[in-house]
Amino acid sequence: MRTIHNNSESKFMKLAFQKAYEHLGSTKENPSVGCVVVKNGSIISSGTTSINGRPHAEINALKKNKSFIGSAIYITLEPCTHYGKTSPCVNTILKKGVKKVCYPISDPDTRTFNKAKSILKKRKIKVKTGVLKKEALKFYKSYFLSKEKKVLPYIDAKIAVSKDYYSVNKKKQWITNSYSRQKGHLIRSKYDCILSTYKSVNIDNSKLNCRIEGLEHFSPNRVIIDRDLKLRKNLDIYKSTKKIPTYILTSKRDKMKERFFKSKHIKIIKIKDNKKFFSYKNIFMRLKKIGFSRILCESGLCTTKALLRENFVHNLYVFTSGNRIGKKGRNSFKNLLSKLKLKEKEKININLSGDDLYKLRIK
Repeated sequence: MRTIHNNSESKFMKLAFQKAYEHLGSTKENPSVGCVVVKNGSIISSGTTSINGRPHAEINALKKNKSFIGSAIYITLEPCTHYGKTSPCVNTILKKGVKKVCYPISDPDTRTFNKAKSILKKRKIKVKTGVLKKEALKFYKSYFLSKEKKVLPYIDAKIAVSKDYYSVNKKKQWITNSYSRQKGHLIRSKYDCILSTYKSVNIDNSKLNCRIEGLEHFSPNRVIIDRDLKLRKNLDIYKSTKKIPTYILTSKRDKMKERFFKSKHIKIIKIKDNKKFFSYKNIFMRLKKIGFSRILCESGLCTTKALLRENFVHNLYVFTSGNRIGKKGRNSFKNLLSKLKLKEKEKININLSGDDLYKLRIK
């Protein structure tokens, strides 16, 4: 039997998800949760999980100096019931006199899973679940994957191509315009790790950070695959390695280069691999062990193709320029994109002043 929810419940839950989206990718091992508190039909408070994961959204929403007695709280994930570094959110909900708790899905963390409802109902608090359940399952896919030990983390990829599908312009640094690049920085802010290769960083002199005023502190950790330590020493990326955690994945032993990278506050991760190339599966599982759950791959043609071929990518962001570059172009994505087929329904409705952005769901 299909559960029917009223429009106001869906409306308030959508607003809660908007709050959760604010810190998506910036809450470390904790999920980014959003919540709104409603009293007499009006929102009286809201909160989201703090950067780095604490305090939780419910605490941030209910700490305001006002009366929450008789209110309803809409939370994007089951409130926690266990003692960890903080006390359970259900305790705060109980203390504040909330009379209705609404959330779409249970928290997969075994310490909390399916426990909140019984605790709240014993105290005669009304509990409603399942509101925007599909949206919640999609939003928390990376969090669910992080709780499964033997599966890869959540992986997306991003590319930029000309109208005739080239990813490199031999005459210019950029394929797309400044509006697309700003949107690209915003996309980066929703991940906890950017993965690239030494070739891409060397060629593009990539900074791999968020260069939008006010979002600089949302720049994700950076991981560079550099099997033989060929990353150049005169790159712009070193200017921010003190503030943004940066890692190099390598199998090479070179004490001089290692000392240089360490002097730039770069962490060296040694990977043993007997093959000519690293196993991407091993790389992603290693990154998951470090604690990364949302990874955005920004690299060249070969790496992107390999990740898609091995079915590692969940979503592919494709920025397309309004210009053809013909003989100036290099590294064609035409064959790949013709197989994936850019469809109008996958086009994101945003004005990029002549460029377009597609989000292709791969799996």
